[in-house]
Amino acid sequence: MKTEPIHEAYSFVCLRCGHAWEGEYEIRHVRDADGRWCAEYRVTGGPRVPSPLTDNTCRVCAGRTIRVLRPGRVVSARPPLR
Repeated sequence: MKTEPIHEAYSFVCLRCGHAWEGEYEIRHVRDADGRWCAEYRVTGGPRVPSPLTDNTCRVCAGRTIRVLRPGRVVSARPPLR
């Protein structure tokens, strides 16, 4: 049994190198093999992934100390394009 997906967006900053990025996810609550409810994360329109809140790695430096911010924080911090 699955629930309807919840759509969430997060901003991330690597505390090792300063790289910042944003991600959008579909989250569903599903029953595992033992019948317990668990969260299943998918990149919006893409594959299943580990929870970005507990298992995230910087794609620039492979750092694992990541700060999670409200969505839109990365875009709002970037200078406007000319």
